[in-house]
Amino acid sequence: MAHTLHINKALKQQQNEMDDFTIYSMLSLSDKNKANQTIFRKIAKEEQGHYTYLKTYTHQELQPRRYVVLFYLFLSKIVGISFTLKFLEGREEGAKAFYKELILTDPKAQEIYEQEIHHEIELIDMLHDKKLFYAGAIVLGMNDALVELTGTLSGIALAFDKSVVVGVTGLIMGIAASLSMAGSAYLESKENVGDDVNPLTYSLYTGVSYILTTAILVAPFFIFEKISIAIVWMFGSALVAIFLYNFYICVAKDLSFWKRVREMSYITFGVALISFGIGYVVKHYFGIEI
Repeated sequence: MAHTLHINKALKQQQNEMDDFTIYSMLSLSDKNKANQTIFRKIAKEEQGHYTYLKTYTHQELQPRRYVVLFYLFLSKIVGISFTLKFLEGREEGAKAFYKELILTDPKAQEIYEQEIHHEIELIDMLHDKKLFYAGAIVLGMNDALVELTGTLSGIALAFDKSVVVGVTGLIMGIAASLSMAGSAYLESKENVGDDVNPLTYSLYTGVSYILTTAILVAPFFIFEKISIAIVWMFGSALVAIFLYNFYICVAKDLSFWKRVREMSYITFGVALISFGIGYVVKHYFGIEI
């Protein structure tokens, strides 16, 4: 049976199984949530079983790749376990095809194949991930800043003739709005989010995401003297921010990426276009120039 199996493919998959086993084992030791620990240990045991099974074909003992393990452990601390593990499991498309092919020569691979396509993702969906809870705060601050600031900056960019004035005005408005949003988020989280989320932390996520988005949007007006160039860069920055955030949230929550990107883009740039028109009216009919 072994001669029908491509050894290079088997070794590659065996290495992945060893890396995954090590990652889940270390997460089971570092995560403080008892339910998460149980899930991590269960998945680690499955990955170890997959590794042992493939060793019967390759007859080789492999060690985990240190850089791969450290990368995913570091990523889990920064963006949360839900995103990290679903990003990790995203490479399993090759594993599914591999085990499906192997079933033709060894029916024992059927159980592993089913675990790859169902069990592990279902277990990951059960994880308790506080960073994912706080993603709601991030989208609240970020989306609000994108909609309000792109609209505001587009409007005042036509009303004012100096790029730096647009930047300073947007920065002041953004800081003030971020404090207001943080306060509102604090009150909202106390009423609606639940016991798992700290209201103060939730409000900080909201305020900081608003300020960071503001900084990204106003930066071009401090860099470029020509307002038209600054506006183009502002819209480009907004689009990048929309793509990055939606990539994170769609991987972590298994949502439709392009649908969310289109929805967020329509709202953001639609408001900006309306504000741009208002700025045009103000400039040409009221003669305001600074």
